[in-house]
Amino acid sequence: MEEIDVMDRIKEAVEGNEVIVFMKGTPQLPQCGFSSRTAQALMGCGEEFAYVNVLTDPEIFQNLPRYADWPTFPQVYIKGELIGGCDITLEMFEKGELQTMIKEAKAGAKEA
Repeated sequence: MEEIDVMDRIKEAVEGNEVIVFMKGTPQLPQCGFSSRTAQALMGCGEEFAYVNVLTDPEIFQNLPRYADWPTFPQVYIKGELIGGCDITLEMFEKGELQTMIKEAKAGAKEA
């Protein structure tokens, strides 16, 4: 069986989920403060989201920063686009923008 290139795996995860966060740990058991705050903001939006624990996948951990030219974790993607990391996600959540973007992404997925 041919191994899928890590960049293809990242692309599939990003494009296959309306909302996904690449984080250290899981939303229930985050392994760093930034990932924890980001997951809490996403959970606060009231919609399901996918996640990838980069600590259990060293290939993704090493290569994700190259994927979107973003050096740190967590990384939040909505509808295939990088939204940003912890600070941007929290700022958008506080303004109500994150909730709107996620609801629109989820609504669009249901119509498709």
